[in-house]
Amino acid sequence: MIQRELIRGAAAAFDRAVTKAAQARGRRSRPPGASESLTHHERLDGLARLAAHYEDALADATWFREPQLIAPRRRAIRGRTTAEIHDLRWASSFEPLVEAIAPRYLRQENNLEAVARVFRHREPRPAVVLIHGYLGGQQAFEEKAWPTRWLFDELGLDLAFFVLPFHGPRRRKDGPPAFPSSDPRVTVEGFRQAVTDLRDLIHWLRTTGSPSVGVMGMSLGGYTTALAATVEPELAFAVPVIPLASIAAFAREQGRLDPDPHRGRLEEDALERVHARVSPLQRRLAIDPERVLVVAAEADRITPKRHAERIAEHFEAPLTSFPGGHLLQFGRGQAFRHIGRHLGRLGVTAPRRSDRMG
Repeated sequence: MIQRELIRGAAAAFDRAVTKAAQARGRRSRPPGASESLTHHERLDGLARLAAHYEDALADATWFREPQLIAPRRRAIRGRTTAEIHDLRWASSFEPLVEAIAPRYLRQENNLEAVARVFRHREPRPAVVLIHGYLGGQQAFEEKAWPTRWLFDELGLDLAFFVLPFHGPRRRKDGPPAFPSSDPRVTVEGFRQAVTDLRDLIHWLRTTGSPSVGVMGMSLGGYTTALAATVEPELAFAVPVIPLASIAAFAREQGRLDPDPHRGRLEEDALERVHARVSPLQRRLAIDPERVLVVAAEADRITPKRHAERIAEHFEAPLTSFPGGHLLQFGRGQAFRHIGRHLGRLGVTAPRRSDRMG
């Protein structure tokens, strides 16, 4: 018990220290955005107009089109003899709903292509799409951030490392990722593009031999995983890991709203309405709740455990946790073993040789 508390304390302190350093660096490296210079009443008025604009687009198909058949360019990667590894790139056929930001959103050429790296066995296997967190998407890092060997060799899954919009190879060379943004319009469109590109990849995996495909994501990728589970009915499973649950709640937790409690709550509610159509907390699951497993970190101080709990409660899905934090993920092996057992119960796959993490 004492050791677990020490682990939690160390992980929580590290999360807080990194968050403070990142916030300080962000304040030094970028000028305040237009939304940050608005008064409280100007923010509320602007958010109300934007929410009304989005509410006019009532059809869900307007928000998330059906997946399309893609023909990615493939580049073979030398690697392990047990896997066929390819980098994939394909045109992201995405158009923003808000015409006012379309030129700015679409001018970053790197983001006009979707990107993934795929590890496949020699014979057809179930596949999992892995989605990184904020600032992630660099393949060398992602293969270490995830228990890649265990997922591929022990669980026998094919793997597809998916890159979120404006991240990794899709990111501009200078400055932070453009998504998520202090401009809610960019954040909303970023999630729309993420789901569009993700569903195209899932469809491609299924049409090229994967008998089933699920999604697993960390942090920002956990939010995207939960959102995808409300849109894509063909998912075999969805596992949000240390997920972000609410953009508005995160803004409050990071001190980005009015410090007055009443005004801050009004701004949080207004942000919730703007993000409603891309919020997993305001949408219904498209798959059975039993196919969802939510994973929390008890000492998480970046997306605190309450985020994972809110997703699990809303989806009526099971929740598991490990003692570490968002960045120092002490004890996460127990959570991934739980994931392995969960996928076995679903009939997706079963451990190949052992239940031990590699």
